[in-house]
Amino acid sequence: MEQQASEVILASQAALTQASRLAVDYSFSILGALLLLGLGWWLSALVSRWTHAGLLRLRGFDETLARFFANVVRYAALILVFVTVLGQFGVQTASIIAALGAAGLAIGLALQGTLQNIAAGIMLLVLRPFRVGEYIETGAITGTVVEIGLFATELRTPDGLYRLAPNSILWNVPITNFSRHQTRRAELKVNIDNSDKIDEAEAILRAQAEADPRVLTELGVSTHVEQLAGSGVVLTLWYWTRSSEFGRTSQDLMKAVKTTLDRSGITRAPA
Repeated sequence: MEQQASEVILASQAALTQASRLAVDYSFSILGALLLLGLGWWLSALVSRWTHAGLLRLRGFDETLARFFANVVRYAALILVFVTVLGQFGVQTASIIAALGAAGLAIGLALQGTLQNIAAGIMLLVLRPFRVGEYIETGAITGTVVEIGLFATELRTPDGLYRLAPNSILWNVPITNFSRHQTRRAELKVNIDNSDKIDEAEAILRAQAEADPRVLTELGVSTHVEQLAGSGVVLTLWYWTRSSEFGRTSQDLMKAVKTTLDRSGITRAPA
C-alpha cells in the first residue's frame, strides 16, 4: 500500500515537473509571439504609410491607387508575420503557405468578375483615359466623372442622374473624352437656297464666328460647301473654342447666324 502511494507521489511530481517545464517553454513562446505580432503590426502600418507617401510623390499618381497598393503591402506584411508566429509553435509553414495559395485560387475563381473590375480599375487609374470632372461618352454610358474607384466609376448624367458603371465595362470599350483637351473644333451646318450667293453666305458665317469673343480665331475659322442638294446648298462653318465653352458658344452662334442671314435676305432652304 505504501509502495503504491509512493509511486503515485512520484508520478504526480514528474507530471508537475513536466507541466512546469511546458508552461515555462510555452509562456516564452507565447510572449515572443505577442511581441512579434505587436512589432509586425506596427511595422506593417509604418511600411504602408511609407508606400503611400512614396507613391504620391510620383507625378500624376492617383490617390486611390496609392491607397490600394499601400493596403496590399500592409496585408502582405501581416500575413508574413502571422506565418512566422505559427512557425514559433512548430506549425509547418509550408503547409500554411500552400493552404493560403489554394484559398487564394478558390477565392479568385469565385470572385472572377470582381477581380476583373479591380484589374480594370487599376488600369484606368494608371493610364487615366479620364479624370474626375471630365465629361466622357462610351457605347452606352455618358456623363461627368464623379469618382473613380477600384470596382466601379461613378458618373453624373447630363440630366442630373446618378450612374454607377463597372470598371470592366469602361475598360473594354472605346472612350470619348470631351474635356481632356482645352480646345475643341465645332461645326455649324446651314442650308441656303440655290438662288442665293454662296460667297456672300460664307462671308456672313465667318464674320459672325469671328465676332464672337469665345471663338479662337487664331486657330482658324473656315467655311466650305458640304453638299449640293436638290432643295439648296449645305454650307459648313468650322471654328475652334474652349471645351468648357463649347455648348453655350454653339447655341449662341446658331441663333446669331440665323438672325444675320435673315437680315441679309438669304433664304434658308429646308433640310
